[in-house]
Amino acid sequence: MALNQQFVLGAGIDGEAVGQSLRLTNRHGLIAGATGTGKTVTLQRLIENFSDAGVAVFAADVKGDLCGLGAADAPRGKVAERIASMPWLAHSPTAYPVSLWDVHGQSGHPLRTTLSEMGPLLLGALLELTDSQQAALYAAFKVADREGLLLLDLKDLKALLNHLKEQPEVLGADSALFTSGSAQALLRRLASLEQQGGEALFGEPALQLEDILQPDREGRGRIHLLDASRLVHEAPKVYATFLLWLLAELFEQLPERGDADKPVLALFFDEAHLLFADTPKALQVRLEQVVRLIRSKGVGVYFVTQSPGDLPDDVLAQLGLRIQHGLRAFTTREQKALRAVADGFRANPAFDCLSVLTELGIGEALVGTLEDKGTPAMVQRVAIAPPQSRIGPLSEGERAALIRQSPLAGRYDRPFDRESAYEILTARAAQASQNAAPPAKQDSSTVGSAGEYLGGLASQALKSAMRQAATQLGRQLVRGLMGSLLGGKSKRR
Repeated sequence: MALNQQFVLGAGIDGEAVGQSLRLTNRHGLIAGATGTGKTVTLQRLIENFSDAGVAVFAADVKGDLCGLGAADAPRGKVAERIASMPWLAHSPTAYPVSLWDVHGQSGHPLRTTLSEMGPLLLGALLELTDSQQAALYAAFKVADREGLLLLDLKDLKALLNHLKEQPEVLGADSALFTSGSAQALLRRLASLEQQGGEALFGEPALQLEDILQPDREGRGRIHLLDASRLVHEAPKVYATFLLWLLAELFEQLPERGDADKPVLALFFDEAHLLFADTPKALQVRLEQVVRLIRSKGVGVYFVTQSPGDLPDDVLAQLGLRIQHGLRAFTTREQKALRAVADGFRANPAFDCLSVLTELGIGEALVGTLEDKGTPAMVQRVAIAPPQSRIGPLSEGERAALIRQSPLAGRYDRPFDRESAYEILTARAAQASQNAAPPAKQDSSTVGSAGEYLGGLASQALKSAMRQAATQLGRQLVRGLMGSLLGGKSKRR
């Protein structure tokens, strides 16, 4: 197969190019290896391949190094030597089209979604709820649907929970699921999430998936990098839940593509073990289903972690491209894991896979690709080709310049807060308080002015009621609970 039809990874033992057909890169993949073995550079090489092919990329930048994709840098030292050892490699220092994102809006465009779009299943996983607390959350979302209450940010949900505590009759048949104790527990969980800075994830303007898929002017796929260097340490659940939400939204919104020449999007999930750590069984089962089915939507999912054992077996079985950097085996448990990794490849009679795993140098990997028919090819020992962009992070000034020059500049940077559950419930409470207040004594000299005042108040109340009715007319909140697999569809409001 010609090189321009392949996703080129590096050079095999014989010096020839090793790659995989681009049309098979929606079969997902794995990049694994111990710390310091070259996973980040390999990840950078793969992202460049996708961008050059016109495929959009969304990746988590956990260490802050991947942003070097946005700058060109002349190769030197060992990088230059490796390039020279690959005469077939067309290497030219290149800056790639990069958009930077940050949940906190400090080192990239603010990244947000809404509670209504996330839905109670993923939100429950984020808050680490018990079964009874999860049931109470479902009941609250059901009331929000029925009464047309948009849940955009955390203050909306807190207002709804307090409303249901004070007026439990609103719950109807679900009143048994929602107790005062469960409401208090939910409010405590939300307070804890706020302390972690998780409230920054929720609000508007919410991320629009079509913005991720837009190519640059030259037809290259735009690379979207989420700065997760703080998030993954300070709020790992927020990090994992957002990525799960993104996967669910893509599955729900993208049309079926079937077999295509290339994917429309490649997702890279670094620190992939966080996606499955302490995940409720029901959510994990559905996640595995989505990973299996989303490839028909033209999305390739690539997990980055230290060991394949960090992923569930059902997920591992779905990964077509496997890039395994060096592993260390000092303990009995590590040696057992090493054998499992070796057994996961199709054997190559040219070398002993188990022995090579502990011998691999920095930038070397065992690579298992797919043949044209989709069957696993024999494992190969590969020297990974260096990326064309900078290896290493951008300076603060360079990051700021990328953000200013981004085609998304100004689109997400300013938050707005439209009428939603908090505003509606606050207005209702104020109106109820006014209606419950005893009438003041009046003498004949004040009747005229009081009448004018009450008339104006009634007019304002009527206008407010009409405005709320118009806002709620035809509104239906249907959230994306991992696409149709979870019984709902996500719609933009």
